[in-house]
Amino acid sequence: MYKMAFLMIVIGASLWGTIGLFVNGLYTFGFSPIEVVTLRVTVAFITLLVYVVIKDIHSLKIKWKHLPYFFGTGVCSIVFFNWAYFTAIQEMNLSIAAVLLYTGPAFVTIMSRIFFKELITPQKMIALVTTFIGCVLVIGLLPFNDVTMFSFYGFIIGLSSGFGYALYSIFGKIALANYSSLTTTVYTFFIATLVLIPTSGLFNHGVSFINTQTVLLSLGLGIIPTVLAYLLYTKGLQSIESSKASIATTIEPVVAALIGVFIFKDTVTYWQVVGMLCIVMAVMFMHLPWPVKLTKKAYRHVS
Repeated sequence: MYKMAFLMIVIGASLWGTIGLFVNGLYTFGFSPIEVVTLRVTVAFITLLVYVVIKDIHSLKIKWKHLPYFFGTGVCSIVFFNWAYFTAIQEMNLSIAAVLLYTGPAFVTIMSRIFFKELITPQKMIALVTTFIGCVLVIGLLPFNDVTMFSFYGFIIGLSSGFGYALYSIFGKIALANYSSLTTTVYTFFIATLVLIPTSGLFNHGVSFINTQTVLLSLGLGIIPTVLAYLLYTKGLQSIESSKASIATTIEPVVAALIGVFIFKDTVTYWQVVGMLCIVMAVMFMHLPWPVKLTKKAYRHVS
């Protein structure tokens, strides 16, 4: 049971890493980042709504006074971080954008201290410093100060995607105190869709939807790295500790980076790879037990 649950989480996180396949495909048809975000959240919302109606329609019941929670998760997080992430992919490349997205845990650490008074432990500080070093290497500031080959705008947008990604943990923590994860997700995508449909200018591409490829790419984006990934991750999370599940999700930027290099022929330097590894290692390190204490009983168990 444990192995199957862990496999579900790994597969779900790997599916998140395939986002670039669909995003870059839609870019070739002239869609802008905000329009691609609209496609993703709309397809995801419709799919999730059908799933909830079939599975448990009563989970759609919420209190109107709690709608601001879902505005936070839907607009401040989902809409913003998706727009920033897709823009970063357009400005730089999939490999670097995917890793910058995973600066999110560092932002979570800082904001959790501000809003929830959570302690910043030595473990968290080490992870934050490692993340910063990784970012410096990724943008080319060190070791050769080769920033002329890098888009600072893309870097800031990439970091913004990590910030937006982190906001979901802040708003989501409040929402989940009142509702299930499924209810929270449905209303998150509902609010995001409600805001984006009239403002994104997506309907200016009405003729493009006649193209079978754009329809398939849109459905793929909304279902495979969104709904399907979420359902697999949530199912696996029922049988695995959240800390272990978080470590498993670090497979996402690795998958995205591999797709970027081998499919889209992204070019990355040796030092950028080192920077990416620093960020991924920082995320993993933040979820390790601290301090590590190996008792005699534990030692006998390990041996």
